Amino acid sequence: MTNPIRNSRWPALVAAGVTVVLWASAFVSIRSAGEAYSPGALALGRLLAGSLALGCVLLVRREGLPPRAAWPGIAVSGLLWFGVYMVVLNWGEQEADAGTAAMVVNIGPVLIALLGARLLGEALPPRLLAGMAVSFAGAVTVGLSMSGEGTASTLGVLLCLLAAVGYAGGVVAQKPALVHASALQVTTFGCLVGTVACLPFAGQLVDQAARAPLPATLNMLYLGVFPTALAFTTWAYALARTTAGRMGATTYAVPALVVLMSWLALDEVPAPLTLAGGALCLAGVSVSRSRPRKGSAAGGEDVIRQARVPSRQAPPTRPPSRPGRREP
Repeated sequence: MTNPIRNSRWPALVAAGVTVVLWASAFVSIRSAGEAYSPGALALGRLLAGSLALGCVLLVRREGLPPRAAWPGIAVSGLLWFGVYMVVLNWGEQEADAGTAAMVVNIGPVLIALLGARLLGEALPPRLLAGMAVSFAGAVTVGLSMSGEGTASTLGVLLCLLAAVGYAGGVVAQKPALVHASALQVTTFGCLVGTVACLPFAGQLVDQAARAPLPATLNMLYLGVFPTALAFTTWAYALARTTAGRMGATTYAVPALVVLMSWLALDEVPAPLTLAGGALCLAGVSVSRSRPRKGSAAGGEDVIRQARVPSRQAPPTRPPSRPGRREP
């Protein structure tokens, strides 16, 4: 007999997998587009493409505006994650070497777990904490092995730290909004909020788009349609069905996938230390999403617990009363 609870986890797990694969693929596109576009212009172009794609899907599905209760979370996540995070991350990676950026930015999932416990009342099971520690070590190892002789300025470290804080704050703000609105609505209007926040870079985008080579512009459009529109929607779908902490831990698979995609797409053969770091990332994700042998939280997904209702027992029968005896 199939387990309905287990079957219900698969769509969310597939959605999370689509997200991390597309976010990892963004690494190659950002490297190409970043040579022709400044951080703010690249973020705005990416968000414009993503908003257009999401808006078309929203119109086709006729989902309309989100409920009023969802707007605070949408506005905060749109400003922090779609806006601040994308700009300062692009900027910070220009000011810091890969090792420092990996170490600082990957504080984000840790902050998500802590903020989720504090603000959302989520649990911090030992497996989640242990898996995140292993994955964080792996992400830092990957970054250090690929950084070469790079250096990091104080500005670069601060920008990467701001990116991690914006990422964590955006995820935690998005979680309550998904109670009131669909994943598509939350993603679409969050992306629109981020687009509006990045409009000051419109002049740079127009100027640089006129001079940018076609591959760089196509990569920017790819970033908007797939790692933004599609991946953020599948992220929101999965986030609505699990805790913010476990979803944050899942993104530690991205560095390992980046190593593999760089090997295949850019012909960059990874060093043994890089492969070891990628293996640590995947091992940590596996641990963080694992379930205890005797537990109800399966694979990091929120499982609806059925309350144990005590069986109704018939009241004890009394012996037949004797004639002439009054019962107490």
